[in-house]
Amino acid sequence: MVTDTTVPDISAVRTEPTTVKDTVAYRTFSVANVVALLIVCAVTLYPFVNLVAKAFSSEGFIAAGEVNLLPRGFNLETFKVVMDDAMFWINYKNTVVYTVVGTVVAMALTTPYAYALSRQHLKGRSFFIGVAVFTMFFSGGLIPNYILVSDVLNMRNSMWAIVLPGAISVFNLLVMKSFFENFPTELEEAAAIDGLTTYGIFGRIVLPLSKAVLATMTLFYAVSLWNSWFSAFLYLDQKELFPVTVYLRNLIASASNPAAGMAGADTVQIGANIQSVTMLLTVLPIVCFYPFIQRYFVSGVMLGSVKG
Repeated sequence: MVTDTTVPDISAVRTEPTTVKDTVAYRTFSVANVVALLIVCAVTLYPFVNLVAKAFSSEGFIAAGEVNLLPRGFNLETFKVVMDDAMFWINYKNTVVYTVVGTVVAMALTTPYAYALSRQHLKGRSFFIGVAVFTMFFSGGLIPNYILVSDVLNMRNSMWAIVLPGAISVFNLLVMKSFFENFPTELEEAAAIDGLTTYGIFGRIVLPLSKAVLATMTLFYAVSLWNSWFSAFLYLDQKELFPVTVYLRNLIASASNPAAGMAGADTVQIGANIQSVTMLLTVLPIVCFYPFIQRYFVSGVMLGSVKG
């Protein structure tokens, strides 16, 4: 047997470029795509930046339409009127409590319900899914709901009138159900072999690996509760129980009515930028909270909305 021990000359090997050059059409598309996205961002952000500028501007410049991206005639009168009121802070605390308690209750109800519906062997699974989907298209109406919450359940002037009626969002439920259906069954089977019960598998295996969808649903529930005002407007009569959204709604009504008891100059200034101040004070906590769970947002929605 003859073995060829000749060592190839590496220097003689022709080197070929490994990178693929972008075509002119692709580069053109990339530039156009970036320009289009920048335009969309500018169009989306402009109204918000404009409202922030109006929140810190004086009444004269606002009335003249001279406020665009930067404040004119820097003014904090409306902020002072709102934030010097002790009732504002009481109602702000109520909003925080309603949002935290409501989100915890909603997640505690939605998560196990969605996990149960995701199990193919659940008896009556189709019936329970049908009950949930039915409520997306049909409801009892405003007056029956009011009678149910106020008279039958006797939750008027209580936190539970805000928290419980909307505790389960069917949209969030179905998204979480789809997420759990895509969960690897091998992990659950291995945990069952190791002796874990259904509750143990859910609490020790499924939940720790579902941070993306849990964070996303938490954001959805928290934003909904934070911005909610109509339920409180219906079921709460005591000012000490109002959320901050109802407080600001009443402040807008007072600013538009000079007979409400404010001084004339203050009323003019507050009426000019009360909507901008209202939006800023309402959205600021959510804007501060959002970056902490933004990284879970896209993956949580996509994993729970695509059946793969």
